[in-house]
Amino acid sequence: MNINRRSFLAAGALSASAFALDTQADPLAPDNGLSINGLIIAKEPRVSAKLLKDAGTIPNSRLPVLLYQEALTLPKDDPATAIETLLHKQGWGNDWRNGIFTYHHYHSTAHEALFVFSGSAKVQLGGESGPTETINAGDVIIIPAGVGHKNLGASSDFHVVGAYPPQQNVDMNYGKPEERPRVDENIARLALPQTDPVFGKSGPLLEHWRPAKS
Repeated sequence: MNINRRSFLAAGALSASAFALDTQADPLAPDNGLSINGLIIAKEPRVSAKLLKDAGTIPNSRLPVLLYQEALTLPKDDPATAIETLLHKQGWGNDWRNGIFTYHHYHSTAHEALFVFSGSAKVQLGGESGPTETINAGDVIIIPAGVGHKNLGASSDFHVVGAYPPQQNVDMNYGKPEERPRVDENIARLALPQTDPVFGKSGPLLEHWRPAKS
């Protein structure tokens, strides 16, 4: 079932507490210190990639989870709007603001990018036996369809902007056995993003998420 994430969040489902550009450089160039509404993209963020195998009830993915640490220097005033402006410029959308669910869940109809604009959280990836990552303001985590994620604990000011590639609408799955093989079929049909949500037409996502060889 597809859901409107913004409406879903507005209903209080999470427990975590047309735009004008102010660009000083080409917004599709990854290495020039782009500034949008006071937001600055790091020239060389620390990027880690984690490949998570099928966990049984949670399918996970052949694509790695990507964590861009300290990818963004955030403006003091309204960092969420600056992030949304960047996302729209790079072709991602259907965005929302809130936190991360405190139970294991995953999406089969959309890849998801989470931009932390305040606070920090400890997130478990891939299911009950999966690794954990701490994400902080200025970090970006990109979660392939199928990969489980859960908020294990967050600061009181933790908030993210979430977004998806064009024409991808998020669904909700919880690791129940009856979800498969439907979700596997959804994931197999899902297109890869054509742009990196931070860097646009180039960037780590396009390097790590290459099409599978036939």
